Parts: sequence; C-alpha cells; structure tokens
Amino acid sequence: MSTIIAVHSFRGGTGKSNTTANVAALLAGQGRHVGVVDTDIQSPGLHVLFGLDEDNIGHSLNDYLWGKCDIAETAHDATPYLGTDHGGKLFLIPSSIRAGEITRVLREGYDVGLLNEGFHELIRQLKLDVLMIDTHPGLNEETLLSIAISHVVAIILRPDQQDYQGTGVTVEVARKLGVPRLVLIVNKVPQIFDPGEVRARVEATYQAEVAAVLPHSDDMMALASAGIFALRCPDHAMTAELRRVAAALVA
Repeated sequence: MSTIIAVHSFRGGTGKSNTTANVAALLAGQGRHVGVVDTDIQSPGLHVLFGLDEDNIGHSLNDYLWGKCDIAETAHDATPYLGTDHGGKLFLIPSSIRAGEITRVLREGYDVGLLNEGFHELIRQLKLDVLMIDTHPGLNEETLLSIAISHVVAIILRPDQQDYQGTGVTVEVARKLGVPRLVLIVNKVPQIFDPGEVRARVEATYQAEVAAVLPHSDDMMALASAGIFALRCPDHAMTAELRRVAAALVA
C-alpha cells in the first residue's frame, strides 16, 4: 500500500519545501519509488531545489489542472539526482513558475477536486510507494483536501510564538478531518535551545508526536536551496537528523 504524506506549515519560512525535498530524496535513496508534488501553486519553489527553471520544466501541475495534459506527463524524473546503486525512483511534479500562469491561478482558480484524482493517478501510473505533497502555507481548500486524503500529516513549525499559535489551528483541523497520523517537526531551532526541552514543550502543547527537533544549520542556509542538502552533505549531522525524519514519516 502506498503512503501519502502531506507536509504543511501554517506560515511561510519554516523550511517546509527544503525538508520535503530532502526527505523525498532520502526515501528514494533507500530504494522506494517516491513522488513529490508542489501544490503551492501561488508561490512554487520546490523546483529550485531540483535545478529546474522556466526553460526546462515542460508540463507542470497547472497544465494538468487546466486539462492540457495527463497528470503523469507533469512528472519529471529526478532519479539522476540520487546517484547510483540505490534502486529507488524520484519524481517531481512542479507547479509553474511563469508569472502569467500564477496570475491565472489567482484570478480564475482551478478545480481542486482534480487534485485528488491526480494524486491517485500518480501513485498508480508511477507505481509509487510514497507520495509527498508540499502544501501551500495556511489553510485553504487545496490544503484541506491534501490533509484529508493523507495517511500522515507532518506539520513544520519554528520555535516562534506566531508559529505555535497557527500550528494549534492546523492541528485542530487535521484532527477534525480524521487524519490517521499527525506528527510535528520543529525546525530552525537555535543552538542555545535544549532540543529535549523543545520537544517536551511542543508535545505537551499539542498532545502530538514530535518526529524531530531540527537545529538551525548555517551550512544548509549557505547552500541557499541550490540543491538537496542531504545528497550534497551525506555525512553532515543535519542529514542524520533528516534521516530520522524520513524514518518517522514512513514508520
């Protein structure tokens, strides 16, 4: 059975897309067939981590939603990023970064119901073990759908009062939607904070499992989304933490 994982945050700037891309790459590197979808159609960014730009994206999620192509035609084979000797597959389904198409989404919207059909078609046609959905921050119709159909919802937050409050809303919504498994990931934690204390505080606040407490990493910041950190720096302490996240999400 395939696992659908929605990765969400109430606010932007939490490192959601970076975490999604790294976990997807690590899972594929373990031999799984993984698809990762950028459903942040209003402000897409996942493609940057995989080195795609406007000239080489080709079909995007937008094209599928507007009836221009089959959902499988939007899948870009990112497996070469993984190197060799892994046996896995990694597919990226990007949203368009063309200004005109983003404006069209804002102006006209799209049939959100098609997303559900598209997700299951991707699993079937690409024979995916895991489908990861990189959501739009906050709560909207698309986000609610992604949460509702997922087996696991991972909510990323920073140790910040605004994040804490917004995450509480998201946790409540996810529980009302009957999500089978909800986990929290605390990201960009300053080195002066005690990770154990952060974990205990967050778990007590939301009565939810904390999959990981990820430290702020200057090395990851220096990479500036110019690649997949876990693949560039496989022996880094941050990569070890991301492996723990990957293991927790498919447990």
